[in-house]
Amino acid sequence: MNSGKVPVNVLKRSVLRQLKNKRTEIADSAGLGADCAVFAPFSKGQMVTCVQEGVVELQCENDLAEAEREDLSVMPMRRIFQKCANNLAAAGAEPVAAELVIFLPETVEEPELKALMEEAEKAATDLNIQIIGGQTRVSSAVRQPIATATGYGILSEAAVTQASAGKKLAGQDIIITKWIGLEGTADLATRNREKLLERYPAYLVEEAAAFDRYYSILPEAATAVKSGGCTMHDVSEGGVFAALWEMAEGAGVGLTIDMKKLPLRQETVEVCEFCNVNPYELRSGGSLIIANPEGTAVVEALAAEGIPAVIVGRFTDSNERLILNEDEVRYMDRPQRDEIYKGV
Repeated sequence: MNSGKVPVNVLKRSVLRQLKNKRTEIADSAGLGADCAVFAPFSKGQMVTCVQEGVVELQCENDLAEAEREDLSVMPMRRIFQKCANNLAAAGAEPVAAELVIFLPETVEEPELKALMEEAEKAATDLNIQIIGGQTRVSSAVRQPIATATGYGILSEAAVTQASAGKKLAGQDIIITKWIGLEGTADLATRNREKLLERYPAYLVEEAAAFDRYYSILPEAATAVKSGGCTMHDVSEGGVFAALWEMAEGAGVGLTIDMKKLPLRQETVEVCEFCNVNPYELRSGGSLIIANPEGTAVVEALAAEGIPAVIVGRFTDSNERLILNEDEVRYMDRPQRDEIYKGV
C-alpha cells in the first residue's frame, strides 16, 4: 500500500467492518468521518487510562515476517491488548475500551491489514474490550507493523477508596501470583524449540511454550480488589526484580525478599538454564505483585479462586532493598535490561 492514510474503501472493508464487540459504557465510537468516541455518563468511579505499544507480528509467510520471527521485540497483537488490560487491572480498574493506532510499511497488503484487525478484534472481544477508534497509516519509514493500544478502564468508587488506603506500603506483605518468568519462558521455548528438544522431553518444551495461556492477571486483580486495601503491580519487562524495585522506588520504601520463596515453574528453570538467562530478570507477564497488610488473607482468597499465590517478603520503612538467599544477604540492583535479549 502507498504511504499516507489507508484508503477509505480499505478502511471500511478491512478495518471498521472487523470491529464488532460493543459495551454499554460507550455511547458512540469513532469511525469514518467521526474522529472521537463518546463515553456514556457514569456517576461513580473514575476513568483510568494506559498505553501499550509493540512491534506487531504479521500473520503471513512473506520474507519480512520470516526474518522478524527471531526478533523477540516482535509480539502478537493479542499480547498488546493483554498487556494493556493487565495494566488497567493492576490499577484496580475494569478494562472497557481501547484506541488502536497502527503504522504499516509500504510492503503490507490489504489482506495482511485485515488479518491484523481480525486478530485485534478477537483479542479485544476475549477481554470484553471495545475498540473505539484510532488511526491506520502507511509509511516508508516503517519496516514492520507497529501498534499502540491506549486502554481505558473504570475504577469503581470502592476501588478508589481501597487504592488510597493501600498507598503506604511500609509494613505490608508482598504477594506474588502464579509464577515468575512465564512470558519470557514461552518466548524462549518457542524461539529455541528445536534446540531444546535435543536435550529435554517434548512435553516439557511444549508446556513451556504454552505458558502464554497464563498471561492474564485480570482474575487475581479482581480478587485482590475484593480483598480490600491492595496495591498492585503487574510483572513484565525486566522481571520480578525490576517490578519490585519500581514499587519500592515509587513509594519511597525498602523491602526484604526471600529469594527461595519466589515461585518458579520447573520448565522456567530448565529453559533459562539452557538459554543462560536469569529468570528473576526475565519478562514475567502473567504474574501480579500484590501488597497488603494481611497477606495471608489475600493468599487464601486467591486460593479459593484457584489462583496460586505466595507471600515472598515485606515492604519496610527503611531505604534498604534486600534479597535473602539462605545465609546470604545482598542489595537489590536497579532494574537491568530484560534477560530475554540475551537468550540464544
